[in-house]
Amino acid sequence: MDPNRYSVRTDLALEAREIAAQSYGEEIPGVQSEHVEDNGITITRMDITTEEGARVIGKQIGHYVTIEVPGLRRKDSELQVRVATRFAQEFEQFLEKLGIPKDAKVLIIGLGNWNVTPDALGPLVVENVMVTRHFFELMPDQVSPGYRQVSALAPGVLGITGIETSDIVQSIVEKSKPDFVIAVDALASKSLDRVNTTIQIADSGIHPGSGIGNK
Repeated sequence: MDPNRYSVRTDLALEAREIAAQSYGEEIPGVQSEHVEDNGITITRMDITTEEGARVIGKQIGHYVTIEVPGLRRKDSELQVRVATRFAQEFEQFLEKLGIPKDAKVLIIGLGNWNVTPDALGPLVVENVMVTRHFFELMPDQVSPGYRQVSALAPGVLGITGIETSDIVQSIVEKSKPDFVIAVDALASKSLDRVNTTIQIADSGIHPGSGIGNK
C-alpha cells in the first residue's frame, strides 16, 4: 500500500500548519504562532488572521491553542493534575480574549456517540460537568459567588436520534438563550503520538458529522 496516494485529514490546526509549512515555509502570511514549554507541557498559541492564511492552512480564521503532553500516556496522576490546572488557566485566558465575562451563561454540548469509545469524549465530559442553571432559576439567593449559569447536554448522533445534531443544538440555544456555547468533541490527528495526549481550544466553530463526510 502506498500511503502517498491518500490525503491526510486532521482536525488540529497545529498539524495543518505543519503540513502547509512543507510547501510554504515556516512564515505563512496571516498566521502567527508562539510556543511555550512548561515542564513536560507544550502550549502552542496560533492566530489565523487573514483569508489567505485560512486558505493555506485549511482552517477557519480564529484563535487556536494546542496543549501537548506526551507524558499523559504514563498515567501520571501528578502530571494529570498539572495539565488540568494549566488547561483551566489557558481556557480562562481564551474566554477573556474573546471578551466573555465571568458571569456569562454557558451551554456545554458534548458531541459524539457514547456507544463508541473513540467518539465518546463529549458525552463523558458532560457526565462530569457541574450544571448550575437550575439553581440560578430556582434558588438564586443560595448560589455562592463565583459560579456562572451552566447547562449541559449530550445530544447524541444522527444514527441514534434520527435528527441532525446541529438542529438539536440550535433548537436548545433558541429556547434556553445561553451567552455562549462550548462544544466538546474528539478530534482527528495525523500523528499517533498526539492521540490521547493533545487538547485543542478554538473559537472557529465545529461541524458535527464532518469526520464521516456528513453535511
